[in-house]
Parts: sequence; C-alpha cells; structure tokens
Amino acid sequence: MDVSAETDEAIVRGMASGDRGALARAFDRYAATLTRYAWALADDRQDVEEIVQDAFLTLWQRSATLELPAQTLLPWLLVVCRNHAFNAGRKRIKHRADELPETLATPGDHEEAAERLRWVRAEIAALPDLDRRICELCLLEGHSYAEAAAMLGLSVGAVTQRVSRNRRRLKKVVMHDEH
Repeated sequence: MDVSAETDEAIVRGMASGDRGALARAFDRYAATLTRYAWALADDRQDVEEIVQDAFLTLWQRSATLELPAQTLLPWLLVVCRNHAFNAGRKRIKHRADELPETLATPGDHEEAAERLRWVRAEIAALPDLDRRICELCLLEGHSYAEAAAMLGLSVGAVTQRVSRNRRRLKKVVMHDEH
C-alpha cells in the first residue's frame, strides 16, 4: 500500500486495532508539524519533545473512540498538542513560582493574574448560554471540540464554528480595552 495514499481514518482504525505501525505512520506524517507548533507554545527542547510525545500517546490511547470530522488528524492533534502544552506550562509555572524568592513572588502579581482571569471569565459568562457553555468546555476546561460536541449533542462543526466566532468576539473586546 502507498503510505502517502493511506487516509488518516485508515491510520486511526489501524491504531484502534493495535497496529503500532499505524501509529508510526501518523508520527511520520505529522510529527514535524506538531514539533513546529509545539515550539510556538514551549520554551525549551525537552518541553517540545514531551508535548509532541504526549500528543501521540493520547492519539494512541483514544484511537478506538476518535472520530475525524475533517478527514484529517491534524486539527485534532493540534488541539491535543495545545492542551498538553497548557498543562505542561501550568506545571512549569507553578514549579517556577515555588522557586522564586519571596520578594519576587509578590501578592500583586497573583492579584493581577487573578483579575485578568476574572475579566476573561466575565466576558465568557456574558455570552449566550450555548456559546458560554462551549467556551467553558473548550477554552477553559480543555475539552476537544469532539468531546464538547458529544456532551452538548451538537456536531463538531457547530462547536468549531461557535468557538471560532467567540474567540474573534473576545479578541475584539480585548483589543478594544487595551487600546
């Protein structure tokens, strides 16, 4: 079989049946793209490698239940990559904050971050109910679009469209307030 002609759906079915070669083919197809993306999210090589490995591990673990609405793994892998980067970043930030001298880790820093988070959450809370719930699931809780769609009884396309529209809306509000 010509590997380049193999669909992502066939690769996922192979992984779901335990074919490690299918995972290797997915890795060969998308590792370079995920690595470039991970470099935009993380500061050092170890974190980048860990994020990419975790994304492929998640792909392997979820292959039996994975549905590809776009007929390609890439959007799903990018979201998983972003979620792993966020989780790794959160751990790294907590660790670094624990290492800071007391004079650097001022309560004001925490208060400012908390205020920004309250402001973003307030903007999301002001959205219509369905949009608010989708943003909470995808943007705040880190669920994939497919998971949010399943939880809310919507299509993945509808969730994708609403997240995109609300990100633009929130970005406009942020840009307006900063300028």
